[in-house]
Amino acid sequence: MAGNRTLTMIKPDAVKDGHIGAILAHINKAGFRLVAMKMTHLTTAKAQAFYAVHKERPFYGELVEFMTSGPIVAAVLEKDNAVEDFRKLIGATNPADAAPGTIRALYAKNVGENAVHGSDSDENAAIEGAFHFGGTEMF
Repeated sequence: MAGNRTLTMIKPDAVKDGHIGAILAHINKAGFRLVAMKMTHLTTAKAQAFYAVHKERPFYGELVEFMTSGPIVAAVLEKDNAVEDFRKLIGATNPADAAPGTIRALYAKNVGENAVHGSDSDENAAIEGAFHFGGTEMF
């Protein structure tokens, strides 16, 4: 592998609002290489499985409902220091706290509809990438 990998999902709010191209442009400009990408619509079961780590949290039901409300774009990105660099690029979970110019500052509506997901660790990036893509789907 030429660099570290992370997973992103462009969430239903950003897809619905037509921000896929703009978000991908930010990702490309920041030096990430796309190694896998697809548009898909998560089923309730898939969303529940992906966010199982949050099952006991009060926002879990709303999160699953939101993530199944429309199509998403899932992508595996590659770059040295991918997880940390991507989290800097997307900004804080709450767009009100996100640094100017970050993806969430530019495209998120609120803490629930925050435009993109980014893996929070190298370990989770590997798990999340495998969740969305089989071995022959990543280049």
